[in-house]
Amino acid sequence: MSKINELRAQRAKTWEQTKAFLDSHRKNGVLSAEDTATYEKMEQEIVDLGHEIERQERLDGFEREMNTPVSTPITQKPEATKVDSKTGRASDAYKDAFWNHARKRDTYEVRNALQVGTDSEGGYLVPDEFENTLITALESENVVRSLAHTFTTSSGNHKIPVVSTKGTASWVDEEGAIPESDDVFGQQLIGAHKVATMIKVSEDLLNDSAFDLEGYFRTEFARRIGSKEEEAFITGNGTGKPTGIFHTTGGAELGVTTAAGTAITSDELIDLFYSLNSAYRKNAVWLLNDSSMKVIRKLKDSNGQYLWQPALHEGGFDTLLGKRLYTSPFVPEIAAGKKTVAFGDFNFYWIGDRAGITFKRLNERFAESGQIGFIASKRLDGKLILPEAVKVLQMKGTASSTN
Repeated sequence: MSKINELRAQRAKTWEQTKAFLDSHRKNGVLSAEDTATYEKMEQEIVDLGHEIERQERLDGFEREMNTPVSTPITQKPEATKVDSKTGRASDAYKDAFWNHARKRDTYEVRNALQVGTDSEGGYLVPDEFENTLITALESENVVRSLAHTFTTSSGNHKIPVVSTKGTASWVDEEGAIPESDDVFGQQLIGAHKVATMIKVSEDLLNDSAFDLEGYFRTEFARRIGSKEEEAFITGNGTGKPTGIFHTTGGAELGVTTAAGTAITSDELIDLFYSLNSAYRKNAVWLLNDSSMKVIRKLKDSNGQYLWQPALHEGGFDTLLGKRLYTSPFVPEIAAGKKTVAFGDFNFYWIGDRAGITFKRLNERFAESGQIGFIASKRLDGKLILPEAVKVLQMKGTASSTN
């Protein structure tokens, strides 16, 4: 049995023990303070095992990637000189010049090669290969980006036609007139908002050829920008940033309002499930906060079955009412008036990435501390182009306009 399957089996066993404990120690529907502490310890073990499974899956993925052959057999005589068929920012010459510039190994040849990537705001556009790997890294850091529909645009604004009112059919008499009923189209506009971050690297590290500067920048920029993107994709207000799924204007449609301001019932989750049109339920998933997950994990349906079920085999995933679960720290926690759970097809959340990530080196700003600053910025926008494709659960109370 693989390590991941062993962990899943251990997690499933712990979950069965947790359910049995919960059922046997509830008195009048609640746990004593002592039993609550014991339950929370058992529940934390389930959460920790889940995180360990995710880590092991990532490690296995890295292992498979590292074991992939990096070269192909030579089937013909090599050419006398290497010819770079790629041009512009995709060329090897540009890539070498870019990283030499980052390490301040400038020559006239380097500067000439970088001219094809000169950005209007100063600095240079990153090589195509680095941009592609950075976007991939952003997806692994970002739940919404991994679920959404993403595309790249070269212009600042992208108009998306959507059907706002659908046409219908009618019964007509023989030779009777057929009434007109056409689809009515509207438009959603995907713009371009700037997100940026700055990191500092010591001059000693930059001069160390063994230091993987490219890998470090990719990891650090992906972590910082990915986190800021995720926050906007979920709760952004559309002003200078994307419009979030949980935002009142332009976000998901309201599916259910709870009866209590700080509690969610199993019936309310079932109502949320069926508030979504069946056409969208096929590819629907859940999105919520880890703290809300702790509450929902205790809920049962009318047959006494827990709504939450753990993954039991490698490649599987935890489910709620049979649909996959995702959590993000940027989804609001349970509180009066807050939107706390989303259920729907997140492929209707569109993310438009503006082609070209700008990279700028700051030579003098941190000179006194022996450091060099680097700024990376990218432009993007995100919007739920069909609000009815995702439904949210809102807690009873006065909703904030930023929800």
